[in-house]
Amino acid sequence: MNKKVAVQELGVKDYKETWDFQEELFQEILQIKSSNRKEHQNIPTQNHFLYVEHPHVYTLGKSGDFSNLLISEEELATKNATFYKVNRGGDITYHGPGQIVGYPILDLDNFFTDIHKYLRFLEEMVIRTLAEYDIKAERSKGETGVWLDVGTPFARKICAMGVRASRWVTMHGFALNVNADLGYFDNMIPCGIKGKAVTSLNVELGKAEVSIPEVKEKLLKHFAELFEAEIIQE
Repeated sequence: MNKKVAVQELGVKDYKETWDFQEELFQEILQIKSSNRKEHQNIPTQNHFLYVEHPHVYTLGKSGDFSNLLISEEELATKNATFYKVNRGGDITYHGPGQIVGYPILDLDNFFTDIHKYLRFLEEMVIRTLAEYDIKAERSKGETGVWLDVGTPFARKICAMGVRASRWVTMHGFALNVNADLGYFDNMIPCGIKGKAVTSLNVELGKAEVSIPEVKEKLLKHFAELFEAEIIQE
């Protein structure tokens, strides 16, 4: 099993370009697995973790409801935002500046073959990271992602998640609001869940801005601990 995970910082990158890059890495892993089975080989598969920041974009999961986007295509253009229907789970999500988007493209055969556990570990990574800022984050039953004040009228989501998996290879991932412009969330019903608010780390801390590189470092530390992975910075 190869527990090395290559981390790439993509900077600010268009959503579709990043999606295509994910697909490229995803298919490479699947091809190696297929070849290993057919040829009775044992060539190690690679694992990747992409960090990226997207320009304003709304994405809708394969089972999502388009009516959860509350603005027209014309209005999207005035807000310098784009829209894509994608092949991940989950409903509608927003990505934009001030948000940490992470795409782990892993062969879970290298770690554990359990998608439920995989999602719980991604949530735990975020929960442990936020705890370092004295923020008590938690899961909300039946709602993937990370939330604050669950079970109260003040429940709000700080991290959205949606993944795709095939033959235990993953793609897509999580979006953690760090210095996000929360106004963009008003243009949709977040994750298709009505009546739930969204928040950002800087808002919770009462700061104008939180160091994104610092948060990324903490996320990776907890990711490595949970997955027992060796992080390789590319």
